[in-house]
Amino acid sequence: MNSERIRSNPKNLNLEDIARKAGVSRSTVSRVINNEPYVSQRTREKVMAVVQQENYAPNPAARTLVTRRTRVIGVVIPTSIQLVFEDSAYFPALLQGVVDVTNTRDYATLLWWGNSEADEQTLYNRILQQNRLMDGLILASIRTDDALIAHLMRMKVPFVTVERPTTYHSEISYVTVDNVEAAENAVKHFIDIGRRRIATITGALNNPDGQDRLLGYRLALEKAGMPVDEALIADGQFRYQTGYEMTKGQLLPLNPDAIFAASDVMAHGAIQAIHEAGLRVPEDIAVIGFDDLPTAMQSKPTLSTVHLPVHERGFVAASILLDLIEGKTQETRQVILPTELVIRESCGTHLRPVSK
Repeated sequence: MNSERIRSNPKNLNLEDIARKAGVSRSTVSRVINNEPYVSQRTREKVMAVVQQENYAPNPAARTLVTRRTRVIGVVIPTSIQLVFEDSAYFPALLQGVVDVTNTRDYATLLWWGNSEADEQTLYNRILQQNRLMDGLILASIRTDDALIAHLMRMKVPFVTVERPTTYHSEISYVTVDNVEAAENAVKHFIDIGRRRIATITGALNNPDGQDRLLGYRLALEKAGMPVDEALIADGQFRYQTGYEMTKGQLLPLNPDAIFAASDVMAHGAIQAIHEAGLRVPEDIAVIGFDDLPTAMQSKPTLSTVHLPVHERGFVAASILLDLIEGKTQETRQVILPTELVIRESCGTHLRPVSK
């Protein structure tokens, strides 16, 4: 049975019909419909004019048999759905960037969720066993010792990460920001306006973004000739609740005058704990976050933060992945997007410098 004759269009047309009407070969029509190279613009327009005129829609099952592509990509998010949609707007913004690309280029997006670190390996095993369901993967969050990366490379599955991998740098396509520089600039701003007991709430330290933002914090203090007090470094895991708990239980008893949080959600948790302690933001303790999610403008006071182009991160990652899948490029790409320190009320820039 000729797979191309599995029809899904109202006139029951197949590739031969379109080719005959356009005056080209069947293989040329196939290349045009699958958006492949080596077709002149004039020929492409001629074929597409017939396709539109005849309201032709290639059957997905037939196209999969011929191209060996499913036109489905997977996005791996190793955390629970509840945390993703209740604790942070980061992943929804990232996913919006991804689907803005996949929708335009006629791909479906399959989400893989992990409910906890305990079942992460089970999730990865399922992905590897069912990789034929997808043409490629976007890894929305990775660990420094992520075994999935090595498996995907060995199986030659196209994939892109949205964080800088700690190994295989030149062999992997990824989209990231300079987390070290961005964190360093945020802490340096505290120093410039006279803050001296500067604490930080880190992200997960088995995650490249979390590691790099902590490094930026350390570098800013060291370059200013200020000691790094390890007691002022709290593990926040990129979560609101841990941001709140670490501020209340670990940092407030040490009397910091500033807190750099490695994510906005942790900064919001810190501000909640500061307010509950009867202290003021930024008069008593200044706060800077990281991400610049919509909640930053809703915070009281409004949150100073590092602007992270989250939507663009997803958009660029998806664009690179589809180019790899479609053979438009064989080269890996490493993209570093710009960041910006956004000054609002919570960092205390509008106040007179505090006593040194």
